[in-house]
Amino acid sequence: MQGVVTGFAIIGVVIVAGYVAARLRIGGPDAREALNRVGFFVASPALLFTVVADADLGRLLGAPLLVQLVAAVTTAAVFVVVNLLWWRLQVPEATIGALGAGYVNAGNIGLPVAVYVIGDATAVVPVIGLQLLVVSPLVLLLLDSATSRKVSFGFVVSQPVRNPIILGALAGAAVSLTGVTVPDVVLAPLEILGGAAVPMILLAFGMSLHGSRPLRGEEGRAPVVVATVLKALVMPAVALVVARFGFGLDDAAVATAVTLAALPTAQNIYNYAARFRRGEVLARDTVLMTTLASPVVMIVAAALLT
Repeated sequence: MQGVVTGFAIIGVVIVAGYVAARLRIGGPDAREALNRVGFFVASPALLFTVVADADLGRLLGAPLLVQLVAAVTTAAVFVVVNLLWWRLQVPEATIGALGAGYVNAGNIGLPVAVYVIGDATAVVPVIGLQLLVVSPLVLLLLDSATSRKVSFGFVVSQPVRNPIILGALAGAAVSLTGVTVPDVVLAPLEILGGAAVPMILLAFGMSLHGSRPLRGEEGRAPVVVATVLKALVMPAVALVVARFGFGLDDAAVATAVTLAALPTAQNIYNYAARFRRGEVLARDTVLMTTLASPVVMIVAAALLT
């Protein structure tokens, strides 16, 4: 429990530093975008390469990944059912809401949480792969067909392999599977770059919180509240039940599963909403609300599970 609190304290201090920097306009108006881009295209791929190259891939797949899949599909499906019974949002908005209920921030927040709270950066790698290689292309196709935008099938399918984080993880996986020894002259610079990923990501995320005003969207407050509750509370609870009773995982694996399921909604869904200009406020507010709720849920879960 003390390790979890310490981990969140570390993450929280850096996020607050980012918020203060944005409030004081340190770095100028483009600082957040610059940090995000460098972290996304340079530091995070380097980090994932170094941790995956040294990981036991067999341990990362199987039951732990299935737990996250079941939890995500369950909460997304519940949002869809609630929408059909009460609000009847159109397909694009309903899709964004369902994503808000089940698509976790495995990159921006998941990597720091895996490093400082779980103590294993590779724990989040299967979730990143599942979401970017499987979920994202399907969602883009659905949004494309629902909005009739000119987005080619080839563009959608190629998105995962054009993602530098996925490329870094795949390169690391190739090293792990083949047993190739990476020369120090290559590995050492990547380790330095990877070490910059978490601070950059957290600073940029803290900057993004400045000026946010939730629950003022045209879709109403109810979809945001339901998506937030599903993501922050129901998804971790489903992960707990599935991990403990469905797969019989040990205490450490159950705690990891619940922690990953309690991650906030990914900012990716706002990017998707903005791309198709549908459900943007719903996406933004769900990301913000789950981000505020997530640390509390994780600390409570850690206290109960330990």
